[in-house]
Amino acid sequence: MTKFSRTWWGEIFIKALESFTDSGRLQRGRSYAGGGKVKSFEINGNQITAKVRGSVNPYFGVHKEPTYDISIQITPIPKTSWNLAIEKLSSKASIVSRLLLNEVPENIEDTFSQLGLHLLPKSRQDFKTKCSCPDSSNPCKHIAGVYYLVASQLDSNPFLLFELRGLSKAELQAKLAQTPLGIALSQELDTKEISNEVATSFYTQPQKQEVTVKTSAREFWLGTKRLPQTIEVSTNNSVSAILIKKQGDYPAFWDKDSSFIETMEEFYQRVKTKNQNLI
Repeated sequence: MTKFSRTWWGEIFIKALESFTDSGRLQRGRSYAGGGKVKSFEINGNQITAKVRGSVNPYFGVHKEPTYDISIQITPIPKTSWNLAIEKLSSKASIVSRLLLNEVPENIEDTFSQLGLHLLPKSRQDFKTKCSCPDSSNPCKHIAGVYYLVASQLDSNPFLLFELRGLSKAELQAKLAQTPLGIALSQELDTKEISNEVATSFYTQPQKQEVTVKTSAREFWLGTKRLPQTIEVSTNNSVSAILIKKQGDYPAFWDKDSSFIETMEEFYQRVKTKNQNLI
């Protein structure tokens, strides 16, 4: 089964749809969304319009594939309530930082609930839908198909939630710009994506750098400081065998109380001492 949403806010949007839609129509709606039946859909504010291809059904006298017009309206939040909501949202760094990352914070609904509102749709009252198909049920499978595609759009553009609730991007920026934290988010909304440049080589090209400090040939070769007169030579470990070290102090085959490595160190030392006078 195609999964139309990966984010928690997209899942809630779908659950709201599933709470008041017949399961059979939901299944057909998913197949419509995944099978390319939705020819086009547009989002303008809280209005969603779409064109969906219907099914040929000679039994009902439908011999040519029809196209149905879909209209979905999300209940908007009043403008006065938006002013209060944005003021609260933009004063919380945790919420602003998540929005900057193009994510919807899990606690964003807490802010709206304090005002008796909710950003994400929850029930049938949040939707007003219409379809030109002959199905008397509302929502029908054509409307359900559009719902699933809108949920997938919410994944990549969480600010679409604000637009569906009646607050355009321009209005959101204007309201956010009234607070310091909001300014950062407002500027981020205007950030344009930097396009990738095609590299001419897989390797870093060397660049010339001008040397400002001149040194003599003697200083270049000998350096400014004398080298140390003596060099400390690191001593080899008493047990050089990696396999012995990997066994640890008490390997599985070692049934003695003493350390396996210490025993091997003593053994190595005996071998060295015994054979050091040999010519």
